Amino acid sequence: MEKINYNLKMEEIIKNIQKEKKRPRLLLQVCCAPCSSSVLTRLREYFDIDIYYYNPNIYPISELNKRVETVKSLVNDMNLDSKVIFPENDPKDFYSYVDKRSEDHEGGESCYKCYELRLKKACQYAKENSYDYFTTTLSISPYKNSTWLNEIGKNLEDEFGIKYLYSDFKKKNGYKDSIDLSKKYDLYRQDYCGCIFSFREMEEKKKLK
Repeated sequence: MEKINYNLKMEEIIKNIQKEKKRPRLLLQVCCAPCSSSVLTRLREYFDIDIYYYNPNIYPISELNKRVETVKSLVNDMNLDSKVIFPENDPKDFYSYVDKRSEDHEGGESCYKCYELRLKKACQYAKENSYDYFTTTLSISPYKNSTWLNEIGKNLEDEFGIKYLYSDFKKKNGYKDSIDLSKKYDLYRQDYCGCIFSFREMEEKKKLK
């Protein structure tokens, strides 16, 4: 099967937006400030962006709160006119939806369900609040499966009738830029994906070093 260039698809969407001389509303699901920095820098010229922080997988609660506060700080430092929307992040939603994560591994099938959970919640909020597009910062990470993310986004677009902004934000040095911007804004950078299982995997790797 031919591999889709999702970065090119996004650029085509942006070109059409520019031709129409519109500035659509975009709901951006984010996982952390470092990943958001490069994405916000790239998209702020073309969209009115609000940030949706729904990540019930994040463990522990102190880590969740730290990531949220860092996102808010980034928005302020970048002088963005963006709302940071923080819905209830109930860990039970994650555990019930991704019931076999403890038997899986980072990047496994359970991660697909975790992506799906977070993107679906963002899509529903975008639909209910009349956004033109929704997307996620997750594809900027070299550890996240951009094909899965865009497949989920397309399925949700078909289900809810709201446009998904295709993306592979790691392209065009996106991940490198996020590292540079994290240094510029002195952002807290976590050393694990977020869930308790990835936390334990990270701890095990540390023991082996």
